[in-house]
Amino acid sequence: MSIESPVRTTMSGRVAEFGAALDYADIPAEVLDRARHLVLDAVGLAFASTAYGYPAVARDALSALTKGDHPVIGMSDRLDPRDAAVLNGVLIHGLDFDDTHIPAVTHVTAAALPAALSAATVAGASTKDLLTAYVLAVEVSARVGIGGSPGFHDVGYHPTGVAGAFGAAVAAGRLGGLDADGLVAAQGIVGSMAAGIMEFLQDGSWTKRQHPGWAAMSGITAASFARFGWVGPPAVYEGRFGLYNTHLTGRETDPGAVAAGLGTEWELMRTAVKPYPICHFIHAFADAALDLRTENDLRVGDIAAIRCRIHPVPGKVVCEPPEAKWEPRSDYDAKFSLPFVVSAVLSRGRFGLAELADEALADREILDLARKVTVTPDDESAFPRAYSGYVEIELTDGRVLTRREQVNRGHDERPLTNDEIADKYAESMALVTDAGTADRVRDAVLGLGSTDRSARDFAEALRG
Repeated sequence: MSIESPVRTTMSGRVAEFGAALDYADIPAEVLDRARHLVLDAVGLAFASTAYGYPAVARDALSALTKGDHPVIGMSDRLDPRDAAVLNGVLIHGLDFDDTHIPAVTHVTAAALPAALSAATVAGASTKDLLTAYVLAVEVSARVGIGGSPGFHDVGYHPTGVAGAFGAAVAAGRLGGLDADGLVAAQGIVGSMAAGIMEFLQDGSWTKRQHPGWAAMSGITAASFARFGWVGPPAVYEGRFGLYNTHLTGRETDPGAVAAGLGTEWELMRTAVKPYPICHFIHAFADAALDLRTENDLRVGDIAAIRCRIHPVPGKVVCEPPEAKWEPRSDYDAKFSLPFVVSAVLSRGRFGLAELADEALADREILDLARKVTVTPDDESAFPRAYSGYVEIELTDGRVLTRREQVNRGHDERPLTNDEIADKYAESMALVTDAGTADRVRDAVLGLGSTDRSARDFAEALRG
């Protein structure tokens, strides 16, 4: 079976033609500059993750399966290239502090960078090739997520694991030398690997941390199968049993979004960098609560009740079931608890990684305040275009204070600047390494594409 011209009318065909033809010089300078800073944010978070226990567990599990010589970000270990992609995804996404494409509700870099890094290293590619493939992966992942937003979350699929696999496949395929026909096949093949369920929300399990790395590995695998002639279904997005008709049966979807605006509208520029290490759905609430606390010099004893409003789809993720959200059982539980985050902000005047430590999770002031939080649907929410938050605080003296954040900070309408991203990177690196290492890694990342440095040398520069 061959994949010929009629296929080019499919969404995968249009993506493939763009991916095969894309040249570094075609990407606007501002997109390339932002891409470097998104990578910088991701690398800093990967290093910061090494201070926690879960990367070592993932490393041990992967090392028990295969051996290899591919570097791992922020660690001294070496793994098989696909396994390195899995672990790099765990490291970038593990703190849930990594970037998110808002309309797609997808963590784009956490799958795109590991896939591109491993594939570029194996191919002996340059950092210019690596950066081009990374941008391509973000563009594809974001569009696949947009096509199903907000339905994936609503039915219990994590869009990062689903959409990220397609971006990874196109990036890995391009780096592996696939032409447009081959990229069609790679997308069709990876469609059978795109998954990631959200049952972790029920008990704080670690599985979400695996999803972007698994998407990256799936994309690399699919691209290799395509390179050797494996055939995948061309209508993988819009077909009768394609992505949207299986994963989102009976729901409104937009398969055309997968190929819309390729090369003219750069979704990478709409990717939001997080100011807080929590689910993006809660960021507006954290800002609103912090502003109310600061402006009114609030103390916990002043607060009689807290009422929040949120769109029902993100509400299922960060507000249900109430018992688990009032008293999170783990740091990951806490990241996805609107009541806990709002209460911690009101109690401590901040929300950083320290507010996810065991001490904070056991803080009775925060936990007792969380039980005063009630949540109702928000008819004025901008979701999914933006993640809105409304906070109303009733004080013991009868006063009622309100604050609405219609568009969350970090959104493309309120983006963090590149300087702010650099500051966040420095803070992440300071948790685990010295200033000299932080400067060396920063220079390597911000130099992506500007020299003849190989992807292999770049990967080595990111080691801990």
